[in-house]
Amino acid sequence: MAGNTFGNLFKLTTFGESHGVAIGGVLDGCPPGIEIDLEVIQEELNRRKPGQSAIVTQRKEPDTVEFYSGIFEGKTTGMPIGFAIHNTNQKSGDYSHIKDSYRPSHADYVYDKKYGFRDYRGGGRSSARETASRVVAGAIAQQFLSDLKISAFVSQVGEMKLDTHYSKLDLSLTESNPVRCPDPSMASRMEDYIKEIRKEGDTIGGVVTCVIQNVPIGLGEPVFDKLHAELGKAMLSINAVKGFEFGSGFEGVQMKGSQHNDQYNQDGSTKTNHSGGIQGGISNGMDIYFNVAFKPVATVIQPYDTIDKEGNKVTTKGKGRHDPCVVPRAVPIVEAMAALVLADYTLLARSIKL
Repeated sequence: MAGNTFGNLFKLTTFGESHGVAIGGVLDGCPPGIEIDLEVIQEELNRRKPGQSAIVTQRKEPDTVEFYSGIFEGKTTGMPIGFAIHNTNQKSGDYSHIKDSYRPSHADYVYDKKYGFRDYRGGGRSSARETASRVVAGAIAQQFLSDLKISAFVSQVGEMKLDTHYSKLDLSLTESNPVRCPDPSMASRMEDYIKEIRKEGDTIGGVVTCVIQNVPIGLGEPVFDKLHAELGKAMLSINAVKGFEFGSGFEGVQMKGSQHNDQYNQDGSTKTNHSGGIQGGISNGMDIYFNVAFKPVATVIQPYDTIDKEGNKVTTKGKGRHDPCVVPRAVPIVEAMAALVLADYTLLARSIKL
């Protein structure tokens, strides 16, 4: 199975399955001498872990990370950083009813057809549980990128959408509620709506917005390795992501060029930032901001029609512990993937200057 490694110089390889013994990763290319706060890494994992509130999956995992290499006396050594997170609360029996059938909009069918075998316990390798390893690596990347500030938050759940520009929001309020929306009033409405969706045995999608500040000019490698292209790849690699837009995004098509152009100030900054901090695939020093759209979680706790391995029509029902809306737990994952991209491109920029 290919495709388990992300990055060029700052490179993460992950391993493990949802209901296996453990998940984990190897982070290669992290420079030596970086001070690492292990508590901060665990705090990031706690933001992603299941069971943290009434509006997420109730699987109870401590998600405690163990490091095996690459960190000594609180600093990175420059060697590969190996780590693992042991699974402790698997309920594989919850998935025995789908052993021979395929859940709609899951990876079950394509995994079976591609590999001739699939781990039906929670989706195995295709489970979003794999993203915990990304959060660990991303937390290390953020400590390497100490001057940058990466802030993600929930800006939409279903049709409930924040219309306020991120610059007018108090992003310090993001962690003040389980939805991770920096607008307390909207957060309360979103939380009630997610609870209602959960009672129906259904799910709902949403949008995570991410803002990256204090980015230096010059990150990004044209033509095929543009910074926004790599950010798009990073975000689209996250489970359940169906869309990515940066800067003005799709709304920009409604504007004329004279309106959309970001005019310069004398210091090289721009009066507007429709470009989203990236021009020609290279960071221009302005804030990078983008939206990531997440589909409704595919597992619904309702009867549904599907087919089995023999092509027979069958009716089954979702079981187990699942998120009614994935976006609250996706916030630290989006931040982690953004950090991995920025760390990788920072090292690439340094290598070119040598």
